[in-house]
Amino acid sequence: MKLTPELHVLALIATATVLMWIPYMFARILTRGPAQTLANPDPAFRPDPAWAERARRAHANAVENLAVFAPLVVIAALTGVSTPATIVACNVYLGARLVHYVVYAAGIPVVRTLAFVVGAGATLVIAAAVLSHV
Repeated sequence: MKLTPELHVLALIATATVLMWIPYMFARILTRGPAQTLANPDPAFRPDPAWAERARRAHANAVENLAVFAPLVVIAALTGVSTPATIVACNVYLGARLVHYVVYAAGIPVVRTLAFVVGAGATLVIAAAVLSHV
């Protein structure tokens, strides 16, 4: 199978998603120290900074959305669906998810929601392309 532009974007977003834990773990190490960070969670531990907790939730959201986006991109590649619309949708998805992570961690609510909706819309474009391919 050829590495389509859509699969390339999938590789980029999967790589970004796997790296999203680093900022909030770094914050946890600074807040709790290495020993407590590596220990089992305990309610007595100092809480993470608010931005780090938001980054953790943004990461979880990225994983949840990747679970829908990735299979659609793979199905498109397997069935030979690659159009200008699917390429643009994948690039839009990548940008939207990166913006979502940054603004979620920064605590910017309206932009966060808009980025989420744009990413979901891009996923739906790919779904429509796959489902309309007969």
